Order: sequence, then structure tokens, then C-alpha cells
Amino acid sequence: MVRVTIDGNEIEAREGMTVLEALRSLDIQVPTLCYHPALRPSGACKLCVVEVQSTLGRSSLLLSCVLKVKEGLSISTRGEAVQRARAKAFKDLLQMAPQAGSIRRLAAEHGVDLGPPPDGCIRCRLCIRVCKEIVGAGALRMEKRDDKSFVVPLAGLCIGCGTCTNVCPTGAIRMEEKDGVRTILIRDEIVGRHILEKCEACGKLFATEKFLLHVRERTAPHPDVKERHLYCPTCAKLFSDRIKALSKPRRI
Repeated sequence: MVRVTIDGNEIEAREGMTVLEALRSLDIQVPTLCYHPALRPSGACKLCVVEVQSTLGRSSLLLSCVLKVKEGLSISTRGEAVQRARAKAFKDLLQMAPQAGSIRRLAAEHGVDLGPPPDGCIRCRLCIRVCKEIVGAGALRMEKRDDKSFVVPLAGLCIGCGTCTNVCPTGAIRMEEKDGVRTILIRDEIVGRHILEKCEACGKLFATEKFLLHVRERTAPHPDVKERHLYCPTCAKLFSDRIKALSKPRRI
């Protein structure tokens, strides 16, 4: 057995074991992603960094998964230098796997702030422009958060048409329909949540009340607008085709 000091506490460890094994035997948690007890440690993720004070008084940052315990070794699993090195390792990993939630969760558990998570948005502003210039609802805008621009919803203005989800080139804005409710989201922020109306003909849930009202208001001045019915696009086309067929003069 050898005597080592971990976070100010002197302990005995089995000779030949790694510092990470010693830490785990004491239930001291350090982050690691590339370590597996069945395999030889490689130190690839660089998350298990600790600060080591040698018997000669020199301090250095080393990876606990490959470092073997030695008599008189003094190890710190915390501190500013360790946190800086750990944060850099997390950010390097995140560059390779930006959508990996496991990396962010592990970083949060160990007090490492990785900043706002990626949202898939490329800031093309197509959603903002189509909502304002074509749909006319103006339910989205750009906002600065932590010196970065984000597309954010304007409360109460979404009409639930889903046009923003259709034009988004990366799928950053998504639409979910469940139990007769349509929800439009960007990241985990709700742009709008709406109850869907049923088609009078087939019973299919097809549009939101706000959207239908919006269409009525924009088409109201048009002289060719006929009597209104709550038809889905499929049924509206079907009835329209039948009316056209009936209105054609018959040849004798």
C-alpha cells in the first residue's frame, strides 16, 4: 500500500492502481467519458484532469485515468487550474459533438458552464421574414442574449400556421401536434400553442382558430369570397372540383 493525499486527506491506496481508481474507491467523482474498466485507459477525453503536487514540490495537471498512485503524491480534484482545464476539455469535446446532451449534462454536474446550447439555427431570418412579410403575423424577432443573436417568439402573436417550420432550412423550428393541440417551438421555447379546428366534412383536425380568423380578416374585402365553411384543404378542393363539374354546360 502507498500513502497519498487527496483533497487534503491522507489515504492508503493499493500500489499499481490509477489515481482515478483510487478516487472512485473513495466515491470522489471526476468526469470521464472515454474510460472503461475493461479497457486500458487512453486519456482521450481529458476530462479526468487533476492537479498533482509531486514530492519535489512541483505542481502539474495530469490525467487521473493514466496516472499511477505513488508514495507521497498529493492530488487535488478541485481548484481554479483544474476547472479551467476541465472546461477546455468539455468545450473541445462539444466542438466535435455539438448536439451531445450527455456532454452538457456531465459538465453541469461538475460545475462547468458551457454557455447556451446550440439550437440548429443559422440566423438566416427566413422564419422572421416569412412570418412578417407573407403571413403578416410578426410573431418572431431577433434578440441578443449573452452577446449572441437568437430568434425568439413575441408573446401572443403566433397564429399557428406552421409556415416558419416549413421555411426553416435546418429544422430549428419544429411543430408538434398531440391530442388536438398544435405547438410550435424553437429550442425549448414555445412560439405558440393552439387548439386545432375540425373539418366540417371529414372531421380531420387541420388548422388553428387564430389562423382561420387571420385568413378571414385578410380576405374579407375581396368581392369573390363565398360563403364560409370550415373545410380542410383536401375537402375544399374536392367540393370545388365537384361544383366546377356540375356548373359545366352539358352537351346534347
